[in-house]
Amino acid sequence: MNFRRSHLICHLAPFTLAACAFTDTRSVTPEIPAAWKHAAAFPTASAQHDLSRWWKHFEDPTLNRVISNGLANSPDIASAAARIREARARRNEEAASLLPFVGGAAASNSSWLKTRGSSEVSGTAYSANLNASWEVDWFGKNRSRVEAASAQIDAAAENFHSVQASLAAEIATAYTNLRADETRMTVLRNIVKSREQTAQLATWRQQAGETDSLESSQALSSLEQARAGIPALEQAIGQGKNLLSLLCGRTPGALDAVLSSGKPAIPHPATRLAIGIPADTIRQRPDVRLAGWQLVAAVADIRSAEAERLPSLNLTGNLGVTALSAGKIFDPNTTGAGIIAGITGPIFDAGRIRSKIEALGEVREQAVQTYRSAVLTGLSEVEDALIACRRSAERLETLEKATRLARESDQLARQRYEAGEIDFLAVLDSQRTLLALEDSLISSRTDRTTAYIRLYQALGGGWASAS
Repeated sequence: MNFRRSHLICHLAPFTLAACAFTDTRSVTPEIPAAWKHAAAFPTASAQHDLSRWWKHFEDPTLNRVISNGLANSPDIASAAARIREARARRNEEAASLLPFVGGAAASNSSWLKTRGSSEVSGTAYSANLNASWEVDWFGKNRSRVEAASAQIDAAAENFHSVQASLAAEIATAYTNLRADETRMTVLRNIVKSREQTAQLATWRQQAGETDSLESSQALSSLEQARAGIPALEQAIGQGKNLLSLLCGRTPGALDAVLSSGKPAIPHPATRLAIGIPADTIRQRPDVRLAGWQLVAAVADIRSAEAERLPSLNLTGNLGVTALSAGKIFDPNTTGAGIIAGITGPIFDAGRIRSKIEALGEVREQAVQTYRSAVLTGLSEVEDALIACRRSAERLETLEKATRLARESDQLARQRYEAGEIDFLAVLDSQRTLLALEDSLISSRTDRTTAYIRLYQALGGGWASAS
């Protein structure tokens, strides 16, 4: 086992507990690289510290309020919390098997006898008893079941953290898309205003006889084409707000006031995000830790099933009283007690226990592969997000330059058109180019922000359980 794998095993508590059941731990944990392949632009630091409430790094107060609202009101969060309480109750149910069971009963029995003189004689007997039973857990069958149930509590807790991380990322992504559509609306309205001025100038020129109706028609057509995009954006904005309300567990329109309080700007990610080494990231990802605890539970279930092959000691005791009158029920002379110890064990069960162990062995193998898949998925998601962060930043830099030049070109084309130096086709071409670049620029900014959101989520999402 090399150093990197040993480092991961030492820090990942669920896997450390489960790995002792395997002779070859390399079959459980994939190879963990020492560093990220595409993290050249990101410094290495404590990922757990840097990911604490990661959305605050975007410095958008409205985004902070929306995510806090979602974490407090989402039905998915409430359901995940209920799973933790369910798992805790089931663990308590299993833990009760380690303690004796004590029961009690009380009864009265009345009878009538007919004598020779046709008279009836009645009698009543009173009884009360306590009984106790206890299965001595010689070989840890019940303790293993408790361990499995305890592991399910930790698995439910990690599922809760995973739901939190996913919900925060979904809300942040939906919020980013909403702000992108609002930014597109602002840009489109400015373009409509510019085209209105150009169309008005073309109409005046036609009226003055300087041009024919073709130029005026082209200008009006370009104007109406730009206006046609407004209803589609209004629809996207309205649906985006409804999506955020849904993610936050609120009715449609409940967040409109909150969303209107901020500027319609795409959240800007932190310029320098410090990330941890791969082993630290894998250790704190909720989905990996969830898979680890499920592996612990599977191993404990097998130990419990194997213990069923061995003998068990059962102790049974009872304490009872029987009296002919209620006043004598506490008389020591009416009291009787007994205790029985018995050893039981399977002799022939037609292969039931063996089949159960085999089935649980396959459940354990599924848990192993689920754990391996979670580790590999985590490594892949981080690398994909790092690539997206770098490439989206490069594309954004190029588009910003192109859009800036297109704005200057469009302004110059309109000035030359107003001066009568060029025809309207040149203006129309510059307007179309500018509109396309403005939309691409907004999309690129959205992609960059979304890439950082996915990176934060891939690095653990901000909820790292204590080791």
